[in-house]
Amino acid sequence: MTSERSLVRTIEDLIETVKAIARQFQTDKVFIIGSQSILLSWPDAPAIMRTSGEIDAYPGNAKIWEVTRKAIDPDDDPEASEEIAALFGEGSTFHRKHGFYIDGVDENTARLPGDWTTRAISRPVDVDGRPVLAITPCPEDVVVSKLARLAEKDKEFIEAYHAARPLDPKLIKDRIKATDLDAEISERALAFVERLAKAAN
Repeated sequence: MTSERSLVRTIEDLIETVKAIARQFQTDKVFIIGSQSILLSWPDAPAIMRTSGEIDAYPGNAKIWEVTRKAIDPDDDPEASEEIAALFGEGSTFHRKHGFYIDGVDENTARLPGDWTTRAISRPVDVDGRPVLAITPCPEDVVVSKLARLAEKDKEFIEAYHAARPLDPKLIKDRIKATDLDAEISERALAFVERLAKAAN
């Protein structure tokens, strides 16, 4: 039976994501990226920032899992992201039960500053009696990843963030410059931050 839950994600949804991936991959770290990674550091962020039908995640041991599976069956070409999509993706039993799905991604999916892990937010989650770390980019780095794409929903996310917690334009610009982006994308992101700063004055 499909859940009647709303499209507004909660910290409980993030915890369910960590548990599902930790159990399937027997990992002690689960990375959450994308817009819903904001839940770990700002669980009561404005609803517009938490309106999503999915949470993007990958296990910390994805590469080891893939190599191990390949060793067991040389004809197999396993990808952790595909395993996540099959078990927890759109239309899955997990989706029907929890009202959201997990989008299997990897460490290259989000465009983040090269040193983002040095600022990452982490929180232990109890999974069947063992601690598993939920790891997300810090809020400002999440904003940078949204600026790198800058679709309409990304703009809404950034504007809602800025309205609730004004961003430091210099810090965000420095983080953009520390991210491996094409020149055109970088310039577009910097221009958006500049417009945001001017609108606030």
